[in-house]
Amino acid sequence: MKRYFAVLLIGLFLLAANGCCLKKTASEPVQAKQEPVQEETVVKHEEPQEVPPTAMELYAEQYGQLPLQHTVEKGECLWWISEYKKIYNDPFMWPLIYKANRDKINDPDLIYPGQVFYIPRTFDLGNLKESRRSAGAPRPYLPPQDANIPAELRDELGWGF
Repeated sequence: MKRYFAVLLIGLFLLAANGCCLKKTASEPVQAKQEPVQEETVVKHEEPQEVPPTAMELYAEQYGQLPLQHTVEKGECLWWISEYKKIYNDPFMWPLIYKANRDKINDPDLIYPGQVFYIPRTFDLGNLKESRRSAGAPRPYLPPQDANIPAELRDELGWGF
């Protein structure tokens, strides 16, 4: 055991003295010093780095991918349609759909399977509040924060993205 320990100690000493790698020897003979060569200055044009999109831009992109029309299925009503997550995620916003499709809807209580309704995606705060007020929403007629509304309107209300 003492021999093993002594060999190990000598090996560690040699390793520390010589380093982990062998030094490379010069393969070419040493030449006399030459005059320094002037190098041309190369100007690198850095391409502008891509700026990651802001949270508002990401939300606007997702909002832009929401459907712009909906085909009525049996048993649906405007309340349910506007409550779908992919539509508005707020049932009190159904008057927006009704107003945009008055040429197809005579009575908002009577819609029929197969009808195709346009889903408005651009509206201002006044239209939103009026829509929710006429649908019977509680004051101050603001939608829940998880409602699908335009990014600019969401920013105007001071909600995060």
